[in-house]
Amino acid sequence: MMIVITITAIVIVQRVSELFLSRRNFGWAMSHGAIEYGEGHYWLFIALHSMWIIALNAEWYFLRPEIPSFWPYIAAIVVIAQIIRYWAIKSLGKRWNTRILVMENWPLIEAGPYRLLKHPNYLAVVLEIAAVPALIGAWYTVAVFSILNAALLFFIRIPAEEKALRSRRTTCQKPL
Repeated sequence: MMIVITITAIVIVQRVSELFLSRRNFGWAMSHGAIEYGEGHYWLFIALHSMWIIALNAEWYFLRPEIPSFWPYIAAIVVIAQIIRYWAIKSLGKRWNTRILVMENWPLIEAGPYRLLKHPNYLAVVLEIAAVPALIGAWYTVAVFSILNAALLFFIRIPAEEKALRSRRTTCQKPL
């Protein structure tokens, strides 16, 4: 029981602190001319992540799954996801956000994990949504929320982000 409470607490603290950082960065970006895209689907991600936390706890509470014997490998995946996430956040600095914000005339960030991947933060979330419930053997949560997250990412979020990036003017001027 303690492992589920600990995992839940860590995830909630992480998500809430990221939302605070995102809100602060949102204000900064908007004051520097950012334009928001895809705001109509943002609530879907809030709902998905909230329900994911509830589901992994409910599955554990009602089904009492066993922690898999290979949990150290799963824990390693969780750690890798966190490294990717915070590397992406650090690389974007004040431009990191949970929303789709385009800052016209600012160059795209091509440092850190963005040298290697187009959407490193999404990779981190994909890994985390599967690995965190897998740590406690919550395989139904792994399956359902991996599918839901993939659907939201590939059919809604990434296309909206790509469209927003295509619409920006790319004069590649250095920011003041």
